[in-house]
Amino acid sequence: MPMPDDPSLAQHENTGATVLVVEDDPIVRDVVLRYLIQDGYEAIEAPDGKEGQRCFESHSPDLVVLDIMLPGVDGLTLCRWIRERASTPIIMLTARGEEADRIVGLELGADDYITKPFSPRELVARVRAVLRRGVAPIGASSERLVFDDLEIVPATREVTREGGAVSLTAREFDLLVLLARHPRQVFTRDQIMDRVWGFTSPTDTGTVTVHVRRLREKIENDASRPRHLQTVWGVGYRFVP
Repeated sequence: MPMPDDPSLAQHENTGATVLVVEDDPIVRDVVLRYLIQDGYEAIEAPDGKEGQRCFESHSPDLVVLDIMLPGVDGLTLCRWIRERASTPIIMLTARGEEADRIVGLELGADDYITKPFSPRELVARVRAVLRRGVAPIGASSERLVFDDLEIVPATREVTREGGAVSLTAREFDLLVLLARHPRQVFTRDQIMDRVWGFTSPTDTGTVTVHVRRLREKIENDASRPRHLQTVWGVGYRFVP
């Protein structure tokens, strides 16, 4: 891993965002922290899940970088614990071959994951992309997407179904807005990965499937017979108003 004083590392404006890094490997943790700080973030560290819980409660971070394999309270348990309290974006760190844990993490509400060994630059780029998608674009303040029982307000990132608030993660919201803004248009998994996650990978399209399933459970009356989020077999997904 190159160190953050590498002159090839791009400089960015201070984001003002706080990132909590929960990682038990001190070398990996130190490099990630240095790159985040170099990119303008306030970075907080925790060496295990229990300390991660304490830091989350005391600092209310804007995003969490969370290793799955942690001593004591493991990453999946901590992910579930965070999701019970907040919709804070979570990027999970997983080792190669941990596909089952990765899918479980997505099911629990993680927004993204990156596989070890990874490039610190790529991780920071993922952090930047997730946080950027959490900010409404200029000019979107008056936009409202209304579909009978469902209302979406991109400017405030709020969703209501039958008048009640729906709690979505950052990725779930971005996925819903992408499809809802293009009614009946079919998006392939690769297109969704590119538009929502900012990259494509033939091995990562299961991520889209998991997010669609979780989104259906939140906005559909019957997730097994979806009214809005429909599968176009062999192609991808579409939103039917």
